[in-house]
Amino acid sequence: MPARYALVSVYDKTGLETIVAALGKQSIRIIGSGGTAEAIRKAGYEILEVSDYTGTPEMPGGLVKTLHPKIHAGILGDWTVPEQRKYLDQQGVHPFDFVIVNLYPFQDTVRNDPSNLQRAVDNIDIGGVALIRAAAKGALLNNRVVPVTSPQQYDMVRGELVEKNLIGDKLRQRLAKEAFNVTAEYDKAIRDYLVGRLKQ
Repeated sequence: MPARYALVSVYDKTGLETIVAALGKQSIRIIGSGGTAEAIRKAGYEILEVSDYTGTPEMPGGLVKTLHPKIHAGILGDWTVPEQRKYLDQQGVHPFDFVIVNLYPFQDTVRNDPSNLQRAVDNIDIGGVALIRAAAKGALLNNRVVPVTSPQQYDMVRGELVEKNLIGDKLRQRLAKEAFNVTAEYDKAIRDYLVGRLKQ
């Protein structure tokens, strides 16, 4: 198997240094989006920016960062399947064994300023939701990817890494279920807000 990688793209950067340090101790390389990469670099850790990895610069305003085949193939690909391995190697895709993502704070935004439709729409996360769903599917599809969707999960992930040098199936499956719950609640919050706001 090729080297292990983690994709990190977080709005809430609480505890970020802790999880990055744990990954580093396991020789897991980190790829991150712009703001996250800057925070990790300031903390003294090496990171490859998503735009440098994909060869595609972030869209102005940060609207498109991680929606790229090299990202999602790295999450969903199975290096044990010869046909997939050939494609992944030809495309220079790295395997993401960890996807650490949390979302724009849509729920907090509409709670604090419910009348501001533009601000609400600006805080609808697209790439983050796609990453979380891909990681949760990859966790169950290939028993490889670990989706981490909240700083509150960092300690359990770090603890298992320290103890076992890997994440076991039980924790991986738990995190996958929690990941799908995150995206379900997020989409419900968007729907409920728009139903109340756009009454025509």
